[in-house]
Amino acid sequence: MSGHSKWATIHRKKGELDAARGKVFQKLAKEIYVAAKQGTPDPASNASLRMVIEKARSANMPKDNIEKAIQKAKGASEGENYESIRYEGYGPSGVAIIVDCLTDNRNRTAGDVRSKFTKRGGNLGTAGSVSYMFERKGIISIPSEYDEESMMMTALDAGADDFETEDDVYVITTKPEDFVKVKESLEQAGVKEFLTSEVTFTPNNMVELTDPEQIEKVHGLIEALEELDDVQDVYCNLKED
Repeated sequence: MSGHSKWATIHRKKGELDAARGKVFQKLAKEIYVAAKQGTPDPASNASLRMVIEKARSANMPKDNIEKAIQKAKGASEGENYESIRYEGYGPSGVAIIVDCLTDNRNRTAGDVRSKFTKRGGNLGTAGSVSYMFERKGIISIPSEYDEESMMMTALDAGADDFETEDDVYVITTKPEDFVKVKESLEQAGVKEFLTSEVTFTPNNMVELTDPEQIEKVHGLIEALEELDDVQDVYCNLKED
């Protein structure tokens, strides 16, 4: 689940990725393939591909898997096409949800996503019904073992919007277009471990639920959506402790 700035949620996301590594890698490979096919297979001249590769690295996707997806795009026929579709709606207790998909069958994907919302107590909305509540940002988090002042200056000088310390983690936010530059600057400054690094949707306002049953219902819907093969990312504005 994406779209949260707190380290607890980043940690939870990392655990979810580890639990379903194979399926996550398949989805990332498709995203890399699409970015490479729609632009150029050279990351140096394809900003979209660079950002997807950074996302894959953050999920610990092996370098060989990344290269295979790029090579597949180089030899792909014109008939192999995926379409990017975004769905928006509300989950249980009015939690706002965005679902990003890559599909070769729009009708199948629409039916699958609508079914998950309906069966799990949510409502699928129209385009723009919840996306106005979110902002596209680059999120980079690194262990606080590095010197705080040095890392802060490096990030801000490279164009980062904010630098926060949360528990034992530094969380850096950027504009999408500055994300790669900021990460490369941190690497040049000696950072070798990135806990997360991706361009994502972050909510402007969070919904806080106190009823454990309602929280589980929201988690159940999000997990059900993430299990769909056509779904790449799910974002919501549920506040996590």
